[in-house]
Amino acid sequence: MRSLLTGAALGVVLGGAAVGFSAFASPEDKAEDPRMVTYQQLDLFAEILARARQDYVTEVDERAAMKAAINGMLTSLDPHSSYLDPDDFRSMQVQTSGEYGGLGIEVTMEDGFVKVISPMDDTPASRAGIEPGDLITAINGKPIIGQTLNEAVKEMRGEKGTDIDVTILREGEDPFDVTLTREVIQQKSVTWKMQESDIGYIRISTFNERTTLLLEEAIEGIAQETGSRPRGLIVDLRNNGGGLLDQAVSVSDMFLSGGEVVSTQGRRISDMERYNAHSGEVFKGIPMIVLINGGSASASEIVAGALQDRHRATVVGTTSFGKGSVQTVIPLGADRGAVRLTTARYYTPAGRSIQALGIDPDIEITQSRLSEEELARIKRWSEADLPHALANEDGEKREDISMPDEQPPEDWDGEDFQLKRAVEMLKEGTVTASAMRRAG
Repeated sequence: MRSLLTGAALGVVLGGAAVGFSAFASPEDKAEDPRMVTYQQLDLFAEILARARQDYVTEVDERAAMKAAINGMLTSLDPHSSYLDPDDFRSMQVQTSGEYGGLGIEVTMEDGFVKVISPMDDTPASRAGIEPGDLITAINGKPIIGQTLNEAVKEMRGEKGTDIDVTILREGEDPFDVTLTREVIQQKSVTWKMQESDIGYIRISTFNERTTLLLEEAIEGIAQETGSRPRGLIVDLRNNGGGLLDQAVSVSDMFLSGGEVVSTQGRRISDMERYNAHSGEVFKGIPMIVLINGGSASASEIVAGALQDRHRATVVGTTSFGKGSVQTVIPLGADRGAVRLTTARYYTPAGRSIQALGIDPDIEITQSRLSEEELARIKRWSEADLPHALANEDGEKREDISMPDEQPPEDWDGEDFQLKRAVEMLKEGTVTASAMRRAG
């Protein structure tokens, strides 16, 4: 693709007249050879750019126009492919290292707006009440429409202590403004504590370069508190928007003894890769619950799917987001940035693709109580709702929302109901080390 873009640029340099790629082939050849169709489209692009440069009402920033064209091509493939200019590429590298300046949200683009996948724990976004599914429609009063995702994210980042106003559109509510103060996001991706003195609770909020190291420290802490053998373990992946594939594999590896964690499949059969766990696992034989919800995406779904398929954990909560694809960041070199490209789908150990479907919990428990009327009005957004999202290759569709297995009682006081029920199940022994699965 890089050479094709270079060809397009060459056409512009040669001037506004069409460059005659098609002159070298007969009409019959053009109809049969898809390369000629591509050359013709590049020729058309060069002519349109030259026409805009000549006749547009103001001077055209050709560099910005070319960048927008590249991004438009990539984002038309799927919502997770994009071009990263050199600044964006450096920002992405900083973000995956676990420390950067900003608001603390995982986002994507939908219908021209920034859509929140999940707020990160203990960040300006989470403390301000930003929720998964919220649409950010304007930044400092300036509408986002017309910007790329990378441009909008760049605007949301800034120096520590500076304020930013974002306009939020939330389903069922009028638009409202939220003022946030930027911070240096030094995200501690793993935290832990004890529940009821003998049940370990581990919260994994994202998968960055330090996640596995911090998980090891959490496990060591729980072992010390319980004499190396807690009654049960809860791993909380709710509102974890994902992150690095290798970290998802190594986190799963810690709770499995050998066998497959996940496999990825690209365009060709030869592109398949399998990732396996090593022998040995922590807290072997200890009952384990994994908490998920609609904000659990990508790497979170790899972990939940692996532990579910391998019968190592009972998955509790609500259906996850359904992002079953892998993105590769390909540096372009020489200060040209990088391209983030969807290169594979991933599959759980049982061979399930959860693309556009999500991971269904073994026990569905909602965080808030819903009436039949409220249930009918709710639309739980997912990967399948994003523009140009990849379809599930098996043709399966996400299940419609139905009344959950369990929800809080009418007089519930607002405590974390899903976590409370997870603790109770471990105490009561209704979840065993050989994890239960939903019938059917």
